[in-house]
Amino acid sequence: MLYHTRYLTLTDIDIILELQSKVVQALDSTATLQPLSAEEFTTILSEDKLMIGMFDEERLISFRALLIPKLDDPYGHLGLDVGIPENELSKVIYSEVSVVDPDYRGKRLQTQMGLYLFERIDTEKFYHVCATVAPHNIPSLLDKLMLGMEIRALKEKYSGKLRYILYKDLRKKDESISTEDVTLVDLEDIDAQQKMLNEGFAGALFIKDAGKLSIGYRKL
Repeated sequence: MLYHTRYLTLTDIDIILELQSKVVQALDSTATLQPLSAEEFTTILSEDKLMIGMFDEERLISFRALLIPKLDDPYGHLGLDVGIPENELSKVIYSEVSVVDPDYRGKRLQTQMGLYLFERIDTEKFYHVCATVAPHNIPSLLDKLMLGMEIRALKEKYSGKLRYILYKDLRKKDESISTEDVTLVDLEDIDAQQKMLNEGFAGALFIKDAGKLSIGYRKL
């Protein structure tokens, strides 16, 4: 079934908050999602074409947002976390919250929305894309990797919550990476992953083999 996609505006804020609340209530762990406040959604929706929604007839079933971060981001600018020079922080845009109604999971709506938004980013204004993902939020991690993002840091953000910080340079074409190009590290081994990242590797693949979950790291 095809769903209708359109940009969301301030007039949609009630249905946005309603869907986010439904998704949060359905989560096994609230640590996997950093919900946005009405004020934060208002900031995003006040900018033009930063947030899209997918509809099943009149019902909002998913939404995804980009965010133009403040240079003095109170949580710490993600651009600095992934090594972007300070003089290029104005070129950074965040891949922000992404929410899918539990009734519509398994249809890759999150990634479809990501492709829609990424293809429409004005690269004259923004070409560095950053995002955060909780280590055990596998659907969100897979989504970011499928969009060509790579893990560049693994550290505490949002008042002590552990997060992968992912990055994509929109000026470059996506590379084809195979398991032969990477070193596998157990998803649960946080210290080993942080060591790889500190040594100049980036997480590029998610591997599931015989029930074991690993991240494939490649040398930058």
